Amino acid sequence: MNRTKRLVILFAAVLLLGGVALGATLHAAGRAAEKDRTQAGSPPVRSGEVGLDTPGREVFRNMAWGPHRDEIVSVPAGGPDGPRTASGVKCLRFHAASGTGICLQAVHGKLRDTYRAVVLDAKLHELHRYDLAGIPTRARVAPDGRAVAWTVFVSGDSYAGTAFSTRTSVLDLHTGTLDRNLEDYRLLMDDRPYKAPDLNVWGVTFADDDRFYATVATGGRTYLVSGDRRTRTLRTVHTNVECPSLSPDGTRVAYKKRVQGASPDAPWRLYVLDLRTLRETATAEQRNVDDQAVWQDDRTLLYSLPGNYGSDLWTVSADGSGHSRRALPAALAPALTGRR
Repeated sequence: MNRTKRLVILFAAVLLLGGVALGATLHAAGRAAEKDRTQAGSPPVRSGEVGLDTPGREVFRNMAWGPHRDEIVSVPAGGPDGPRTASGVKCLRFHAASGTGICLQAVHGKLRDTYRAVVLDAKLHELHRYDLAGIPTRARVAPDGRAVAWTVFVSGDSYAGTAFSTRTSVLDLHTGTLDRNLEDYRLLMDDRPYKAPDLNVWGVTFADDDRFYATVATGGRTYLVSGDRRTRTLRTVHTNVECPSLSPDGTRVAYKKRVQGASPDAPWRLYVLDLRTLRETATAEQRNVDDQAVWQDDRTLLYSLPGNYGSDLWTVSADGSGHSRRALPAALAPALTGRR
């Protein structure tokens, strides 16, 4: 190879490497600019005091980028688009009622993360903490604040497939009694005792301190069950129900239902079940809902969907009318005092 050819090859290589470097720089700059634009459009957040017993406030996990991401924040119920007050308390899952909060947290270690459940008072001060056996996924507080429940993934990290295992615990804050695994309760399937090695229980929603509803999965099917802590029993009520949420008047359950023909990765639609008639009503939300909804009032459901910051909160009527509406951007795990 003569000197001219070597120079041509060297020049081409320099141009190629320069192009690659320029492309990488522009790509990084584009990603940084996009993140800056996202942060610039995110809701304003400032530090302050957050109370679970403050009238006229909505409390939830903040998903906006910045130093207060994942903190529990509050906004005026009548002005949810206004500045958010950040508590400094970070939670992966959160719920509250009657001045009691349950916060499921990650504890970041050098080798691996661990998780814990922290019971909070009305000022978000820690009352109790418990180590968790897996990744937090659901949390609920009883309407009067005297019992809490949580669910974790012991294996797997999604309800969409079948390769997962859950553990659900209920804590009585009055007596300190902790039922560590609701799978130890006696299950009555169509009023007959039922046992199976593949049993999973998740998604508690309280009627009161002792009575609740939840999801049981076994044999490839899911069931709505009514639970009683005093008798330590679970009783099947209806099929194809996941992550139930009891209405404030105790007559209906909002839940995610697997619908025929949907993608295996996005199988759920938001439904409401009348507990008196077992009549199902599909809501106007046509997208996949992988959440345990909250009743904003007796007529309106509040739930999360993926958004620019990870999650936004949406509302829809419980009676199937109207259409869905985005209520809060960059938000997750809402809590309305006195709601289930």
